[in-house]
Amino acid sequence: MTQVPAGLDAGELEPGEPEPTTGQPATGQPATGQHSTGPQGRGYIALLRTPGAARFCLSGMIGRAPMAMFGLGTVLLVAASTGRYALAGLVSGAGSIGYAASAPQVARLADRFGQRRVLRPLIAFFAVACLVFVACAELKAPTWILMVTGCLAGSSMPSLGSMVRARWSALLRDPAALHSAFALESVVDEMVFVVGPALVTLLAAAMPPAGVLLCVVLSVSGTLFFAAQRQTEPAVRVRPPASSLQPPGQAHGSAHGSAHGQAHGGRPRRAARLPAHGLVTIAPLYLCLGAMFASIDLSTVDFAQQHGHKPLAGLILGTYALGSGVGGLWYGSRTWRAPVERRFFLTLVLTVAGVATFWAQPTLISLGAATLVAGLTIAPTLIAGYGLIERQAPAARRTEAMTWLSSTIAVGVATGSAACGRIIDTAGPRWGYGFAAGCGVFAVAACLLGRGRLGATPDAEVAQWVDA
Repeated sequence: MTQVPAGLDAGELEPGEPEPTTGQPATGQPATGQHSTGPQGRGYIALLRTPGAARFCLSGMIGRAPMAMFGLGTVLLVAASTGRYALAGLVSGAGSIGYAASAPQVARLADRFGQRRVLRPLIAFFAVACLVFVACAELKAPTWILMVTGCLAGSSMPSLGSMVRARWSALLRDPAALHSAFALESVVDEMVFVVGPALVTLLAAAMPPAGVLLCVVLSVSGTLFFAAQRQTEPAVRVRPPASSLQPPGQAHGSAHGSAHGQAHGGRPRRAARLPAHGLVTIAPLYLCLGAMFASIDLSTVDFAQQHGHKPLAGLILGTYALGSGVGGLWYGSRTWRAPVERRFFLTLVLTVAGVATFWAQPTLISLGAATLVAGLTIAPTLIAGYGLIERQAPAARRTEAMTWLSSTIAVGVATGSAACGRIIDTAGPRWGYGFAAGCGVFAVAACLLGRGRLGATPDAEVAQWVDA
């Protein structure tokens, strides 16, 4: 892979730069050892016509549906069994923390040994852990057993979203097509979060264990189908030693290299531990976003209940996700000349600005309209965030890098739910919306403080040379 100048997406040509003629095929042309190079066009239909893409996209959507369902299914199951929503929240939070801790490690193994070899035993463990958890809940097991089994079930849930994006990264050489692919995946995520919770709630009302059991069925079937797609599985790459993380022209152990390391306070050593140095900024930022999203969910339910129309909470949250999906489709269908880090900051600010209006909405109708408009920039923000990390991470650690984002969001959802729940019980939904806006402000502050790590700085260029 050629070196990427600062401010450009990986693989993007500078204005006026000619197409490469040696060493690397032109954008969109086949490369040796690649299964496919992706479509010349940037349309979503063209993307799905890429050989094998529709199959891994569909199976990935089915397999990662439990991401939006497992936490709620856990709450409904434990609450129905014990009558204690506080305990249900603790068990659900334990599962989210377990997932956040284990998912990056599983992704690292997938990068090292291949997705198929890791997913098959993992999904078997997840199925068994979920069945044991359901049995313990139905038998009214002690609290500590519910916590342990719930944590084990949550920590073994496969993180297919990052693996799907890793397949797109390996499959597509055109950066515009990859941008559209990430937009498509963000829209799929929104669809999952619209349909999943409503389906779990409906099933659990009739039979409390049904929500978790549905997660098992979808996760097992989707993951096994996904793992069977060998044609599009990214090649296993050996992770180079930290001492080799230097671009050409910078000799190993040179005085310049030593001076660079000292001048940055050892930053290259930290970059060797992290799959992408931008995670120092984006991981805490995504944690704040997760807390913001969870707070919006809880506040909306209580707001609708106070207005005497609790069932409409699902519709309002659905319009939030609908706005995000529409924004993601539009964002992904366009060619952008502004650097991705600038787009990321702008869409983040717009997202938080929209959330800051929720506390002042007088009625459910106005709240629904505000959520629809505010949701338009959510998917573009997430798309740009994934694009930043994908650009910085070497291929040998790309799945791991993108999994850190979903993991930190999961931690944010767990902590945000606990904190906002107390606020709502004490002060009502408007203060809950205020807390959500505060989380968004912290996310913007984190982005401002760490913007220097979001561009293609020398550490990011090293990652691109390792990918060569």
